[in-house]
Amino acid sequence: MALSDEAKALHARHPAIDLHADTLMWARWVGYDLKRRHNPPLYKGALAGHVDMPRMREGGMGAQFFGLVSLPFLGKTRGLAATIDQQIDALDATLGATNELVLAKTRADVEDANKRGVLAALLGIEGAHSLEGDVNRLEAFAKRGVRYLGLLHFSSNDAGFPAYGRGRRDHEGLTRFGRELVAKCESLGVIVDLSHINKRGFLDACAAATRPPIVSHTGVLGAYEHWRNIDDEQLRAVANAGGCVGVMFCPKYLGGDGLDPVVKHLKHIVDVCGEDAPALGSDWDGFIVPSAGLADPTGLPALTGAMLEAGMTEQTIGKILRDNVLRVLHDT
Repeated sequence: MALSDEAKALHARHPAIDLHADTLMWARWVGYDLKRRHNPPLYKGALAGHVDMPRMREGGMGAQFFGLVSLPFLGKTRGLAATIDQQIDALDATLGATNELVLAKTRADVEDANKRGVLAALLGIEGAHSLEGDVNRLEAFAKRGVRYLGLLHFSSNDAGFPAYGRGRRDHEGLTRFGRELVAKCESLGVIVDLSHINKRGFLDACAAATRPPIVSHTGVLGAYEHWRNIDDEQLRAVANAGGCVGVMFCPKYLGGDGLDPVVKHLKHIVDVCGEDAPALGSDWDGFIVPSAGLADPTGLPALTGAMLEAGMTEQTIGKILRDNVLRVLHDT
């Protein structure tokens, strides 16, 4: 389907912001170069090779949140925090080699970069296990530019329990450490990310929040039944706290391939919570098989076109592409 002039113009006015890509994990492991254009090496673009600066530009992106990952199954193992630092080091090396990408911490940073025609990189940690049980480690990460912390990943940790994975306990919520961590995040201006946490802990965190939380990458149960997806009560809890929810680009969790299932999940969030809640949360480079047409950022203009075709207003699409995330950055 050819992209309409209306869609092209709308996309250009709202340089897209994506809430979650695990690209720096690959930069640390195999020296993946963000500055160079890549072709995903595996069938259907599986697993990795999704994000780089040339394709971000081609896809009309303004900013990418890079998730910082350490193995979630090791418990309180020394070295997890160092793994996060090494991924930040990999980004720092890239920043030192180009003037076309900058580290952003605030809404103003992103807007200033984009006005100058420069891409922005933001950082988030996937799982509080990376703190190795010490809430004060978060301060050092925040000084290095980390803007969100995912409380859980695929195993339990000091903060709580996963929606799926090792140590799952569906009827237990945030621990005392978890509540302390939410307060610490807010004191440092670090956004609380509720991806991967169980429902009880999710709602506990929303109830405790005084600043907007996010769900950086998820699907929604109202559009497709899957353990990875969150329900309408969770959506409303995030929206009522002023946060936003990033829809991921993975057919396994969306219930179908291509652009239409992504739009379906975004529309469900709008229907339940209004246009201030939905955002983009691809999970590129995160061991996923991405949706057809969204195997990398070059597919984002077509997603804008698909949202227009589905009857979304230009205002709603602008909020999904960019404005909702910028609001949360400002409010935290």
